[in-house]
Amino acid sequence: MIPYLNLKKLNQPYQEAFIQKTNQFFEKGHYILGDEVLQFENEFANYCNVSHCIGVGNGLDALVLIFKAYIELGILKEGDEILVPANTYIASILGIIHAGLAPRLVDTNLLNYNLTIEVLQQQVTQHTKGILMVHLYGQVTDALAIKTFCKDFGLLLIEDAAQAHGAVADHMRAGNIGDAAGFSFYPGKNLGCIGDGGAITTSSTQLANCIRSLRNYGSELKYHNIYKGINSRLDEIQAAFLRLKLPDLDFDNKTRQGIAKRYIAEINNPLVVLPFVIDYEAHVFHIFPVRVENRGEFQQYLMENEIQTLIHYPIAPHKQEAMTEFNQLQLPVSELIHQQIVSIPLNPSLTIDEQDFIIEKINNW
Repeated sequence: MIPYLNLKKLNQPYQEAFIQKTNQFFEKGHYILGDEVLQFENEFANYCNVSHCIGVGNGLDALVLIFKAYIELGILKEGDEILVPANTYIASILGIIHAGLAPRLVDTNLLNYNLTIEVLQQQVTQHTKGILMVHLYGQVTDALAIKTFCKDFGLLLIEDAAQAHGAVADHMRAGNIGDAAGFSFYPGKNLGCIGDGGAITTSSTQLANCIRSLRNYGSELKYHNIYKGINSRLDEIQAAFLRLKLPDLDFDNKTRQGIAKRYIAEINNPLVVLPFVIDYEAHVFHIFPVRVENRGEFQQYLMENEIQTLIHYPIAPHKQEAMTEFNQLQLPVSELIHQQIVSIPLNPSLTIDEQDFIIEKINNW
């Protein structure tokens, strides 16, 4: 069986070094917001070419904290409208809602599944205060054009970079395109820890200071609370593991891009719609999605050939039971994507033989 993702195999090279790190924790006895978090924040900020990185509990909290900080700073107010692509993972939308803002879901396109400058030019209104730009599946689209558009119209640009660690578009790395960005380090991400974890990147010192307080009960000084904050702090032990993996991220992304190039060049089946990629550097292929009309049959065929697939994501957010306020929306592009999308295995642990086998079986379907 070729698993969709073998985390044990991916993380095996770091096991010995991590065990040594773990032993050091017992000697130090410092488990919350210590040296490992501080060092990782500095290293990841440098990697993204921003001034600040703030480690938090997970990717959803990263988005919530960004928006809450803008409200605390008076840049946004509760109820303000934020544009967000309709075909994203539900966490993108929840991040806006949990901050007390109003998401407006917009359809994207069937070419790259992301927001484009053309979409934004049609969808932005006088009520729009910001845009949540989701780098879905690991692909960044129209980075410079969208950044310029937001600047010209006085809009905040926030990145949901949870799937795009290391992607580079228009000479800007994901995390340094918008005013701030939220990352997830969920274990299956291109840079994943061994539990939950997240981070925020920004070059705004004012925003970073506010977020640092908000993630720690709203406190800058212990027991002195200036905001109604939350508890969302990246664990020391997760930061230590991320520090071990970060130096290999670019190499792993190059491996992913190489496999993706093979798939796009060698999968030749008119029943299978492959990803549209202009710039491979701007796509780090956290997920390699294909579209097929008979998704169930396609997945069953691959499973019978011992190839595991997943669906990212089976239900459009506006059709979820929890999102009753959006259930009436008609978003045909998003709905079609969610009906047809299938994720096939693509990660640095795939062998050449496994890649050959996947290509052969998809071509034979």
